[in-house]
This record gives sequence, C-alpha cells and structure tokens, in this order.
Amino acid sequence: MNGKTKKLVALDKRHLWHPFTQMKDWNTSTPLVIERGQGNCLIDTEGKKYLDGAASLWTNVHGHRKKEIDAAIKKQLGLIAHSTLLGLANVPSVLLADKLVEIAPKGLTKVFFSDDGSTAVEVALKMSYQYWEQTRKKNTKQRFIAFTGAYHGDTLGGMSVGEIDVFVEKYRPLLFKNLRGPYPYCYRCPVKKTYPSCSLACLDSFERIVKKHHKELAACIIEPGFEGASGMIVAPKGFLKGVREITKKYGIHLIADEVAAGFGRTGRMFACEAEGVNPNFMCLAKGLTGGYLPLAATLTTDKVYRAFLGRYDEFRAFFHGHTYTGNPLGCAAGLANLETFKKEKILENLKPKIKLLAALLEKFKSLRHLGDVRQIGLVAGVELVEDKKTKKSFPAAMRLGHRVCMEARKHGLIIRPLGDTIVIMPPLSIKETELKKMMRVVYGCIRELTE
Repeated sequence: MNGKTKKLVALDKRHLWHPFTQMKDWNTSTPLVIERGQGNCLIDTEGKKYLDGAASLWTNVHGHRKKEIDAAIKKQLGLIAHSTLLGLANVPSVLLADKLVEIAPKGLTKVFFSDDGSTAVEVALKMSYQYWEQTRKKNTKQRFIAFTGAYHGDTLGGMSVGEIDVFVEKYRPLLFKNLRGPYPYCYRCPVKKTYPSCSLACLDSFERIVKKHHKELAACIIEPGFEGASGMIVAPKGFLKGVREITKKYGIHLIADEVAAGFGRTGRMFACEAEGVNPNFMCLAKGLTGGYLPLAATLTTDKVYRAFLGRYDEFRAFFHGHTYTGNPLGCAAGLANLETFKKEKILENLKPKIKLLAALLEKFKSLRHLGDVRQIGLVAGVELVEDKKTKKSFPAAMRLGHRVCMEARKHGLIIRPLGDTIVIMPPLSIKETELKKMMRVVYGCIRELTE
C-alpha cells in the first residue's frame, strides 16, 4: 500500500460512515480506494484495475468516462451548474422531460424531478394520496399495497411499502401500515405453489386482497420485471400485466418502480414495455444519467396532474420539492445518456450479450451449493445454499456471499452480494470478452469457497 492510499484509508476510517456497512468490520479491513474509471473498469489508488461488475451499484450504463456524457456535462458547466425549478425553468430539465415523455409508456406525460430512487417513490406515493384527497368528497383511499420481498428505498415512505426485514424492521414504529400481496417465487410468499404456476395463484390472492380493500387503497406499487434487493427474483411472464388489469378493475393507481429495471437492464428501455403495461406513475433514477449524477424522475398522467390545478387559495398544488430538483448538470447528463442509447443502438446491441449471459449461467447449474439461477436481460442472481435439495441457507455468520465477492477482487472483479445471492449486473457497455471473464471469475470463486 503506497503512502497516498495509507493516508486516504486512515482518513476514511477516522471520519466516513459507509452505507449498509458494519463499520466494526470495515475498520479492521483494508478497503479499496477508487480513484479513476475507464470504460467498464474502476482503478484504485494503487493503480490496479477492476471490472465494474456491479455497474457502480446498478447505475452505470455506458461505462466510465464516456466522452459524450463528459462533454455534455462540461458544456453545461460552462453555462450554469444549478438553478432552482421553484419559480424558474432551466433549459436541460425542459428538454429532458420532453425526451422522457417521448420514450415512456403511453399516457405518462408529466415529469417531476427529484434526487434518487427513494425520493422518486416518495413523490409517487404522495401524488397518489393527494390525488384521491382532491378528487373525492370523503376520501377513504389512504393506504397502499405492495408485494412480498419488495424494496422501494430507504426513506420512510419507501420503507413503509418495502418489506425486507434487514432494511425495515428496526424502523417499524415510524412507518405507516400497508397491505401486502404475494410476489411469485419469493421465498417469503405465503402461496405454496410451484414456480411458475404460482403466478396465477399469486394473482388470485392479490385480487382477493384488492377486492376486499379497494375502497381504502390509493395505489399498488411494484418493481416491474424483477425484485432487486430480495435477490433478483424474476417475475414469470404475465404477472405484471395481471397486476395492471386488477388495479384497473378496482380503480387503484399502479406505481411502477423502474429505478433498478429502467434504462435497458431488462433488454428493453423500461421493463413495463415487455407486457404493454401503462402505469399511472413510473419512478426512474439510477441509469437516468448513465450513472454519472444523482437525478430521479416520477412520471405521471394528465389526469393526475389536472387534479392538482386550482386557485392559489385552494392549496391544491403539490407541496413537495428538492433543492436540486431538475439540476442542469444532471439533466444534461440525462440528455446525453438518452442520445447515446439512440446513436449507438444500445438496446439492439444488448441482445447477443443477454444470450451469452444465459449460456454462461448454464454452467452454474452443476454447482453443489446452487440454490437457484435467475436472469432477466443483463441482470442475474446466483443464489447459494447449504443444502441444494432443501434450499437450506448457509448460516448468516458465514457471510458466504460477501466472501465470494471479496475473493473476486483478487481476480480483478468488483461485485456485490445480496445475502448469499451473487448479483450479476454489469454496465450495458460490457464487452463479450469482459462478460466471459466476469462469469469465469464468479464461478471459480464460488467453487473455491464451497467445494
């Protein structure tokens, strides 16, 4: 470790508090300090290069130091870095809103910018709630329904519609209560059926709950395509469409949380497109700026928007905002990101990579401690279990998933686990040779530590 790295590590341990991290463990570890990025790789202060297999926490789309996005940010910086959207407009936010509406599912025509995925969800929840408050003489629609295994961020509203205990349980007294529908193939699902036939059973169960409580439900929130934080749980074909039909039937909003799934991760621009679903709200973040800057957006319909119009003294406006809402630098990056999708035909060029990933995952099925392999688009989860037949988990204290990821670093690969599920979510720009290397390293590290 060189002198520069030693100094930075010492300062880090003295002052920084890292997210989702047991700092007692961190303070006895030797952390990597990332200094640079190039293409699909990260480079630390020691000059060692690592393949960014986690896409910098599922955000990076086109690789690091993408010249077109770099240039767009530099150009905007030469004009202005930030200007509030409270009482003013700015050029990049106007143009980006127009582009998002152009590519979004039909009916989503209004864009509200915020900062990250959690805030995009908060905006959708509050908009839905206020919509019903302002369109009904006596509003009873004051609750939400989400799904088992859901994760919708770490703000209080996001946690209230989320479920994963490790993120939520300690804060339960602070959260508002909601209803929960069963998500197919989630191990916490109360419907005991075999996947994928469990999809219909889950939809039946979901409809029974909605039918009973629809008069008190404002909206249903779902992660289209797959549930990320619960272990890359991929929904069977038709489940999302079924949920949309039920929400329409009983007159409740559908909020599509596309924070992780959006911008090409599933092979389409948005996961909703796979089943022709048009939600009432769509939440975007992560890949919105190509992984460059924090920016989020909540898209909704003209019908929702009109419910907030009125005289000033009626106080029907949406009283919610963020200091950096519609930040010009972030919006400039977002515009360059979308232009890169179009110019380089990103979605079309993803198809062979998705097929390659599926082929590479076949080898994992022979692993002695494989619980399951799940894939959608360029996203996969490799779940490890102690007993393959019973799906019994390894003891949490073993931290097997963490150990696999630490072992991968020795081979020049950065990945992150979700418990004992190894997450595969590289930048969309990953080369086929890099993808092969990534999967070879993951497979080798799993075998090294389990067999």
